[in-house]
Amino acid sequence: MSVQVENLEKNMAKLTIEVSAEDLEKALEAAYQKQKKQINIPGFRKGKVPRVMIEKMYGPGVFYEDAANSLMQLNYPSAIDESGIDIVSRPSVEVVQIEKGKPFIFTAEVAVRPEVTLGKYKGVTVTKIDTTVSDEEVDAALEKERNNNARTITVTDRPVAEGDTAVIDFEGFVDGEAFEGGKGENHPLEIGSHTFIDNFEEQLIGKNAGDDVDVNVTFPEQYQAAELAGKPALFKVKIHEIKTKELPELDDEFAQDVSEFDTLAEYRESLKKNLEEQKENEAKGTKEDEAIQKIIDKSKMEIPEAMIQTQCETMIDEFAQRIAQSGLTMEQYLQFSGLTIDAMMEQVRPEALSRIQSSLVLEQIAKEENIEVSDEEVDAEIEKMAKSYGMEADKLKEYVGEGERDSMKKNLAITKAVELVMDNVKERAKAKSKKEKEAEADTEA
Repeated sequence: MSVQVENLEKNMAKLTIEVSAEDLEKALEAAYQKQKKQINIPGFRKGKVPRVMIEKMYGPGVFYEDAANSLMQLNYPSAIDESGIDIVSRPSVEVVQIEKGKPFIFTAEVAVRPEVTLGKYKGVTVTKIDTTVSDEEVDAALEKERNNNARTITVTDRPVAEGDTAVIDFEGFVDGEAFEGGKGENHPLEIGSHTFIDNFEEQLIGKNAGDDVDVNVTFPEQYQAAELAGKPALFKVKIHEIKTKELPELDDEFAQDVSEFDTLAEYRESLKKNLEEQKENEAKGTKEDEAIQKIIDKSKMEIPEAMIQTQCETMIDEFAQRIAQSGLTMEQYLQFSGLTIDAMMEQVRPEALSRIQSSLVLEQIAKEENIEVSDEEVDAEIEKMAKSYGMEADKLKEYVGEGERDSMKKNLAITKAVELVMDNVKERAKAKSKKEKEAEADTEA
């Protein structure tokens, strides 16, 4: 195998990869052996048709596609190593030559990691964030816990009110005809959750258990089911039950039930500390994002489109893996959401670009600051991972190959680069809004 590299515009490169005629012949023979059992030719037993006969009947290129795919998958990784360039996208491949007795030649257009000219990265100014926790925020946290520990009771002495859950049967009609997906039985609908379209929920307020209610709504113009978009609909609704939450009293007994504390005062103090820690972590992340964005704004880099495209595809793949854990396929998600893959690509594009820019500037900072990560630091990181997985560290180390260790070194170097930036930031108070200034003036007066 031989590789030629041609540098293109906008941080793109074309690899021309040539594979020997002998390797092509081996790939063609492998394709024949793989496919021969599926080929029937009169006069021959299934799986016993000579290759030359198949090529004569179906043409010399009958096995080319399989052979080409096999050779590209086999030789592309080696070609990357031989090229010596830092590739940051999936390849766009094209077969240039495939013919028996001649070398197999294909090209791969790829994005190359862009050069980064850093702007100022030490002494970046970020907005100071107030992380104090007010009594009102503690009260809100307590109220959330009350709701989490509320018990549901059935209401019999009043009609549906905001915040109740109505257990209903429903069936929807458009132009007098029932439509697919518009029917449900014993459905618990929280009034005020806005999970149903338009003003559906509001029309149940004031109705009683046992009532039959006609609910009139209009589907949104951008509704996912095109045949219903923008159309008025009538839902026949039967209210079976009205349920509401009964909140526990805020007292020492409540604190003992939901925490390890004996008194409500102790529990409040614990909640306040947790909120302070949460605010501090959020503030840390916000200031890091602000600092890195300011470095990006002052830096120069030309990011190839193929690199952004690859990052978008990676993010969608990650999303598909996450929803698969809840039993939902990507096809189902697209159907429910009314989105397409192209629309999702556009949605994630800004974040994809931000991820790329952040990674590039932080890697460049690590390079210019000669930040290094030792094998001992990688081992320590593996030990942390093992602890979180409930595994023995030595066992996990057996599964971590050189590629994974290199990736971990890169991520740890980026973490160190972030720490360096944040150790050198300057904080400034957030500029007060006009309303805040007026409120202060009124107080002083």
